[in-house]
Amino acid sequence: MQPAAQPAYPATFEVDHPERITNWKPLVQWLLALPHHLVVNALSGLSQIVAIISWFAIVFTGKLPEGLASVQHLYIRYANRTVSYTAFLREEYPPFVFGTTADDAGEYPAVRTAFTPQYEDRNRLTVAFRIILVIPHVIVLVLLAIAALVVVIIGLFAVLFTGRWPAGLRDFVVGALRWSTRVNAYFLLLTDEYPPFSLD
Repeated sequence: MQPAAQPAYPATFEVDHPERITNWKPLVQWLLALPHHLVVNALSGLSQIVAIISWFAIVFTGKLPEGLASVQHLYIRYANRTVSYTAFLREEYPPFVFGTTADDAGEYPAVRTAFTPQYEDRNRLTVAFRIILVIPHVIVLVLLAIAALVVVIIGLFAVLFTGRWPAGLRDFVVGALRWSTRVNAYFLLLTDEYPPFSLD
């Protein structure tokens, strides 16, 4: 008898693995991504304000207003698309779209971020102390970010010479982004489910 499959975390992130990447593209994708990084920076500021408002809303009412959650969907999804392109996990240029739905609408189909936000019956206690509860994940994510940067540099040379990401290195970078997605969803109050310490 096989064990029951674990339910998916309420924030998911997937990137399709391309067969090939044009060898020279990684040299310019970081530059082409600059307009998207400016948008992500602006969305980050908005996301922080919305997170504070969400914190008060949940602590006092036990509910997350859907409109506030929508801003966080937009921010996390847009950031994931931008980073995926910058790290040349995909070579298609990401669109300037601002979908706020929990489900990924497929505007950039090779990079998908979806959510199952928790609007009702929120755990006010864990929300009240969320900034403390997320500290272990933040420490791990800082280390993962450093490791992912090194892996991306190695991947750059691999793609320049072969047109392909080494599968294990690429999977590590995608796993680090998946971990970050779950932690962002937790920290930005989309869910009360504590994120797993996992790249999967």
